[in-house]
Amino acid sequence: MLNRLNLHHHLFLFSTMLLLWVLLTGSIAVDELIAGVIVAAVVSLISAPYITIFDGIRYSPMALISVFTYLGYFFIALIRANFDMARRVLSPSLPISPELLEVETHLESKLGQMLLANSITLTPGTLSVELRHNRILVHWIAAPEEGVSLEQATKDIATGFEKHISGFLK
Repeated sequence: MLNRLNLHHHLFLFSTMLLLWVLLTGSIAVDELIAGVIVAAVVSLISAPYITIFDGIRYSPMALISVFTYLGYFFIALIRANFDMARRVLSPSLPISPELLEVETHLESKLGQMLLANSITLTPGTLSVELRHNRILVHWIAAPEEGVSLEQATKDIATGFEKHISGFLK
């Protein structure tokens, strides 16, 4: 018998497969949907034990709201980082002090850690180099010159993203 977490996991995987089916066929005709339901059910039942990356998803109405707040936060951070990088490129007198820093994450799931690392990478001026356990090695183009502690680097680079991601991922 499936426990509640496994049921959510199977339903999420089934829904994802069905959505993929509809997008690939480009049709919502009844016969296509019936075929899609059958294929999605078979694929999700067979592959669910092997696809564990979705285990960290929170299933609640607040999680959906958290996804949208994360997207808004990410969009604003992206715009700010782009303007900062454009200012640095157009004004060579602005300091550029690249450094490799470690950032600590409190996210438990692999999907949460991966999304955090990708959010950091997609923001201009930072690049996630390595993700190991609960630490992300980040190349930061604008590190303070006096050196940065793990706590300060985490606060400056990752805390905002992590706060929003933790609303929908563990």
